[in-house]
Amino acid sequence: MKPSPFEISCPGSLDAAHKALHENPRGTRIISGGQSLGPMLNLRLARPSRLVDVTGLSGLAEIRQTDSHVEIGAAVTHARIEDGEVPDPIPGMLRHVAAGIAYRAVRNRGTIGGSLCHADPAADWVTAMTALGATLLVRDGSGGAREIPMSGFMLGAYRTSMAEDEILTTVRVPRHSDRARWGYYKICRKVGEFADAIAGFVADPESRVCRVVFGSTGGAPLVSTELAQQIATTGAVPPLDTVKTVLRDSGLTLSDVKIHQLAIAHSRAVTEALSDA
Repeated sequence: MKPSPFEISCPGSLDAAHKALHENPRGTRIISGGQSLGPMLNLRLARPSRLVDVTGLSGLAEIRQTDSHVEIGAAVTHARIEDGEVPDPIPGMLRHVAAGIAYRAVRNRGTIGGSLCHADPAADWVTAMTALGATLLVRDGSGGAREIPMSGFMLGAYRTSMAEDEILTTVRVPRHSDRARWGYYKICRKVGEFADAIAGFVADPESRVCRVVFGSTGGAPLVSTELAQQIATTGAVPPLDTVKTVLRDSGLTLSDVKIHQLAIAHSRAVTEALSDA
């Protein structure tokens, strides 16, 4: 298959990108890496009349850090994160997640911002950034900026809370203490495929943070405060039956097979984290 005809522009600045987007917001798509959008174009699942490529914008490829946060430009590739160019907001987690995304050829071009905005329920960064409590910085065409907590960013499969004229510029990840622990586990039929089930876990006793997140649920990640409270109180991995009960009561439409996969992924993620404690 070949895509429907479209124009493509490579603006030299974020303002120029907004201008191109403003000219025809409903018929224009932002592309950053294109590892998900490209196949959708070829299959004609997406038929924009124009693409605006922001991958080359230098401001979106920057990596900055402060005492409290690490800021990752939206056009930073998975490979750069895998290779350790991003300072650790929590030791080892970002590199681990990046290294498990598809194949190296995909990681060389795919970007963290493109992955988040594509909002595939089975995408790694959607779950990982929710577990890390990240905040997304977006900018609109008039120069206005706002912050969107990751917990409220994804509205459903391939749907986000961004407005049509907004572009994601930065992913801000809070720094965690040296005592923080994390676990991340996904179940795939084979290496490189999207996951059938994902579980992320982050706990930091100094900042009193404990998050349990389930990904690849068919929609936005499921955050379980009930399981997080239980782990924080007991310091132990919850029994599989307890996890399955939480998933059944979550309101999501999940098959028994999916529930079992998610429960196993959760158990392994938490076990991984607590075994390093």
